[in-house]
This record gives sequence, structure tokens and C-alpha cells, in this order.
Amino acid sequence: MKAMQVRKLNQQLVLRQAEVPQPQPGKDEVLVRVYAAGVTPTELLWYPTTHTKSGAPRHNAIPGHEFSGVIAAVGEQVGGFTVGQAVYGMNDWFAEGATAEYCITNPESIAPKPAGLTYLSAATVPIGALTAWQALIDRGKVRAGDRVLVHGGAGSVGSFALQLAHLHGAYVIATASSNNLAFVAELGADETIDYTASRFEENMQDVDFVLDTVGGETLARSWAILKPGGKLVTIAANSEGATDQRIKEAFFIVEPNEPQLLQI
Repeated sequence: MKAMQVRKLNQQLVLRQAEVPQPQPGKDEVLVRVYAAGVTPTELLWYPTTHTKSGAPRHNAIPGHEFSGVIAAVGEQVGGFTVGQAVYGMNDWFAEGATAEYCITNPESIAPKPAGLTYLSAATVPIGALTAWQALIDRGKVRAGDRVLVHGGAGSVGSFALQLAHLHGAYVIATASSNNLAFVAELGADETIDYTASRFEENMQDVDFVLDTVGGETLARSWAILKPGGKLVTIAANSEGATDQRIKEAFFIVEPNEPQLLQI
């Protein structure tokens, strides 16, 4: 099959098209014929792109871990999915990804493709929506009436987080650039802040939950606005490997989850 692989060229990581063997599913795996794959620009810099789970060097990784497509084959122990069924989902960061004609995943990592979405649209959902869900619902325990601040409300994670927080009855505040303020309000933000024109912490306090998608100075300034017992979660890549215990506890990486994909 055709696939895009990560190669090292003059000490830089680049993508190159390659012909590789088509994978075959194990007894508890699913083979997906990829119709569309989501692209995360920073993935070439991520640890799983260049290392295995054991820490050994990884070469020629196939990136792209969110996708939509149809099931091409199922392992003998897989139930609930059939060949030809339209699905969407994501697979493990250390697995070969979906920037290829086929990819292997687990039934616990996919769900039926939403009927109202095209394959192209469906492929943009899993990582952003699951990250938002796991941040707000699993880690933040956001409830009706909570004051929720989402940094980067117009981004791939923030746009889902605003909608989920709104659906759960929270009072939602979003930071965004001036040209995205109307967009984040449409998604459910009760209050919008142009981060290029003002500092969010100057007129804000007693926030129950902060979702940080930016990191750096934005994250550092966010601790002071939390109410006692308030929670902060960050997904910013520059927070991974931080030595500050607060940041270490606040940082997380999304995981595949079939029940959550079904609810989303």
C-alpha cells in the first residue's frame, strides 16, 4: 500500500511517500481502509514519532492517528463491527498511523461514523473531541453552573470544549483572537476575551475549571484565577516533561475511547 513515512533528512524530519506491506489484523484488531486522516502539524516532533514504547529509536513511522473510513477486515475475536461498515476513531500513538491506505486499530478505539458527517469532516473529530471530553468531563468533573475558562477557544480542542461545557450547563469563558470572537460565541461561549488586547486575569477570578491549550505564559498566569479547589488541565505540548509538580499533574495526553466517541 501507499503510505507517508517520517524520514530523517539532513538532521530534519520530513515526510516521504513509500510503498509498504499492507497490514493484516490480529485476532483482536480491525483493519480500516482509510478515507481521510486528520493532520496534526506538530506530530513530527512528538516522542512516539521517533521512539517506541520501550524507548528504543523508531524509524519510518507512519503518522496521523485520527481517521475515518470503512472496515476492511476484522480479527476472529472482534465483535460488533462488520466489513464495509463506516467508522471513525483514533489509534495508539505508537502504532502506525492513518496517513496511508490502510491502518490497524482496536475495536475499543473506533465507533460508527456519525451519519451527518462526511468522511473528511469525521476525520477531524476524534482527537479534538476526545481531548475536550477527557479534560472537561473525566478530569475536570465540570457540572452545571461551573465557571469554565477555555484558552484557545477557536482551536481544534477548544472548539469542542466550548460546546461540551455549554451542553453541561457551565458558564463558559473563551480566549481567542479578535477575528474569532464571534465564532467562539456561536459555539457556546457566554463571555469572550481578545487575548491580543487584554490580560484575562485582570478582571477574572473564582474560576472552577481552566482548560489550557496554549501553555507557557498563558498557563503560568492561569493558576491565580482558580477558586479554592478549582482545577486546571493543560494539553500544551511544551508542558510535557515539565518539572513543576502542578504542571505535571495538570498535563495529560488523550486516549482512544469507544464509549466516548459514541456519546460525542
